Amino acid sequence: MNEKCSSCGLQFDREPGYFSGAMYISYAMAVPIAAAVTILAGLALPSLSFEACVGVAFVVLTPLSPLLFRYSRIFWIHFDRNVDP
Repeated sequence: MNEKCSSCGLQFDREPGYFSGAMYISYAMAVPIAAAVTILAGLALPSLSFEACVGVAFVVLTPLSPLLFRYSRIFWIHFDRNVDP
């Protein structure tokens, strides 16, 4: 991640713990995706157990985690800048 925004100079590297809220946003983004993949796996492969469908969701969501966390940081910094400029 860049240290500063090339357009406005906003410093992205904040104080320790600043992006803790981004973890909550990341979780809020991941749960619906995991639920949707679990449901779709159950509908597409009805012979799979619920645990196997959750495993499929885990396999799909694991490579997406860095992307989700990156976008959650973006959402968090935009939220913070709008609430407390």
